Amino acid sequence: MKKALRFMLLSLTLFIALCVGLFGYFVYTPDPVEPVLTGTLTKATIDVNGTSYTYRLYQPKDLAKGAPLVMVLHGSGQNGAQIRMETGYGFERLADQHHFAVVYPSGKSFDWNDCSRTGDFLVDGRELDDVNYLNNLVDKLVAEHGFDQAQIFATGVSSGGFMSLRLALESPTRFRAVAAVSANLPAAENFKCTPELAGTSVMFMDGTADPLVPYTGGDASLFGLFFNSGKVLSAEASATFFADKYNLLSSPNPVNPLTTSSATTANSSDLNTASNLPNDPSFSHVQRQNWRGEGRVEVELISIIGGGHGMPQPYWQRPRILGPSPMAPNGPELIWQFFARQKP
Repeated sequence: MKKALRFMLLSLTLFIALCVGLFGYFVYTPDPVEPVLTGTLTKATIDVNGTSYTYRLYQPKDLAKGAPLVMVLHGSGQNGAQIRMETGYGFERLADQHHFAVVYPSGKSFDWNDCSRTGDFLVDGRELDDVNYLNNLVDKLVAEHGFDQAQIFATGVSSGGFMSLRLALESPTRFRAVAAVSANLPAAENFKCTPELAGTSVMFMDGTADPLVPYTGGDASLFGLFFNSGKVLSAEASATFFADKYNLLSSPNPVNPLTTSSATTANSSDLNTASNLPNDPSFSHVQRQNWRGEGRVEVELISIIGGGHGMPQPYWQRPRILGPSPMAPNGPELIWQFFARQKP
């Protein structure tokens, strides 16, 4: 009896150790070091139709009136504080350099209520209108801080990326451009949005080895069990949807092999020429497709070759369970370059 008990205890101990080891290997990753920044981060709330939401706002020191505002949306089950950390504080580092503000809203439901029919959108048995919430937040911040209404941008990762696409489709008059990271458009049978006629520029940034949102389209979930978002289009079909909507019917510019890094400070035109960038084996390979027309909107697809799920950036290594986590290119930097070249 005692031998059997000892065996059971030993087996249980080994099982727990194995679980801890697997968690440490596939899920755990240390937080990035918070940089020294010039500005201040404030936490506040906004009431929208009787529901109180929390957001965090970063403003660099001595930020002038009329500055741009970048909204960064978190992934499923997260909040604004987590996406701030998981982007390596990258947008705040850029905000100090380029003089814009960053807001990190927190949602209420597990998933943002994006254009997908499939997802965990319910709060107390009902779906909240996240487009209305984020529109009201923009209006509040513009009124209180004097941000430029013509330079309001949104980006997000995973569920936040899906939500940024809904803003592009249903709130284009408020958001000049959006950038969706690790997110594609829902397939037709999974699509519930009502697009407006007006257009906003759209960037997609997707990893070709994403285990959750398939680059080539299909069922978006982790192992078919978790974070189910239903069927999605491929990354290229998602970009083509917007190009067709905006009548950018000419063929996209040739696919350009890119070599970028966190140290890259080149302007957007430099991204077309790999020879402008250092020949360093630590740099990551990406491809860029761009659709343009005569008007003010454009569509861009940045493909991270061999990249997994999440924002590529040099400050934080993502959990292994989300696939390969390249430390380059600097995703926030590429997104800001895309936003900065949009004309009012």
